[in-house]
Amino acid sequence: MAHIIVVGNEKGGAGKSTVSMHVATTLARLGHKVGTVDLDLRQKSLGRYVENRKRFAEKEGLPLPSPTYHELPEVDSAQLQPGENVYDHRLSAAIAALEAESDFILIDCPGSHTRLSQVAHSLADTLITPLNDSFVDFDMLARIDSDGDTILGPSVYAEMVWNARQLRAQAGLPPIDWLVMRNRLGAQQMVNKQKMEAAIDKLARRIGFRVAPGFNERVIFRELFPRGLTLLDLKDLGVKQLNISNIAARQELRDLIKALDLPGVTPDF
Repeated sequence: MAHIIVVGNEKGGAGKSTVSMHVATTLARLGHKVGTVDLDLRQKSLGRYVENRKRFAEKEGLPLPSPTYHELPEVDSAQLQPGENVYDHRLSAAIAALEAESDFILIDCPGSHTRLSQVAHSLADTLITPLNDSFVDFDMLARIDSDGDTILGPSVYAEMVWNARQLRAQAGLPPIDWLVMRNRLGAQQMVNKQKMEAAIDKLARRIGFRVAPGFNERVIFRELFPRGLTLLDLKDLGVKQLNISNIAARQELRDLIKALDLPGVTPDF
């Protein structure tokens, strides 16, 4: 069976699609067969990223290792069983289509609570939750007192992950390996960084996730999207000498892949 990776949270702007594309493409470059699904049916940022990559590779004649992208199939409501949800059926059909030909299936969730996202979380073998380095985003995981230190209790997204864990346990499936990555880190606000780090570490022990290294805020990520490229593709474009920022970004990606500890994956790049 394919190992299912879900990238999700319930806030936009945390870099989910950038993380999704870099993880999926890295696995493809390491020789694994990777299928992707985008559950943001309106924006489809991951789907557009993969399409941009395919178009750019064809235009430039570059054999770039790439994940495949699968749209959610349309379903005739007449085919549904009594009480069956149409979105459940569409996601199941997409997973079934990718399962036989993929080592990994990566699902990118929208930045909001939807039925599709809820079901996808229950399918996750590995769950990656990118989080901006801000207590505004932290509030999605837990409610925190005004002192910025005392955790009052889990919040809406953490409760949704808990429910997904319960569903997997009832089905006899292995538990979700949940990683929270502090993403889009800036060079300033050291006091806020220290408070966020302490709060994340404390919450990790309380509700059971691992803390993964994230990406710093870099212009390069925004520049790569129109061509569907990732940090690992720069040398294929003839960039023989990377600048310090790009080298640091590659190391951040390497650290993330290592932290994910996916089956059969050695971050040798």
